[in-house]
Amino acid sequence: MEKEFWKAGNMLYPLPAVMVSCQREGEKPNIITVAWTGTICTNPAMVYISVRPSRLSYDIIKDTKEFVLNLTTKKLVKAVDYCGVRSGRDVDKFQEMRLTPVPAKVVKAPLIQECPVNIECKVKQIMKLGSHDMFISEVLGVHADISYLNTKGKFDLSKADPIVYSHGEYFGLGELMGNFGYSVKKK
Repeated sequence: MEKEFWKAGNMLYPLPAVMVSCQREGEKPNIITVAWTGTICTNPAMVYISVRPSRLSYDIIKDTKEFVLNLTTKKLVKAVDYCGVRSGRDVDKFQEMRLTPVPAKVVKAPLIQECPVNIECKVKQIMKLGSHDMFISEVLGVHADISYLNTKGKFDLSKADPIVYSHGEYFGLGELMGNFGYSVKKK
């Protein structure tokens, strides 16, 4: 297989496309779409998001030290894109996309009701990296829509129809190809 060498760039793909909700006390809530996010620790449960300092949500999250990661679905793909390209300085994204802010249990930022999973987060550290700063955050609690749980109480990803982001494009996920450890499991 012949390969071409390119200059340094972000070719890791695909990435989860999540909507991050945040809010300062006494102000309207905001949503920013983020694809630069992921798990960084199991115990304690920790995640990160990377945000450009020029974004409205950056200052809200920096000031409040909290946010909610809202996992997205195919039904929400238009809202996901809209919340990533429109500024909360100019529009109310909840209103424009007909999304429902719901009070969280621990943080003051709202959950997005239409999302199947909402992850309440508390910022522990901000790493200045260049074009984006990374918010390293502890997970304080997770909300899962019970309509996506299987008979054993496990979250059924196939029912949720999640989306991912790759180099300017949104994709759905494909078929299940195996479970963790299946390659070494005795038959």
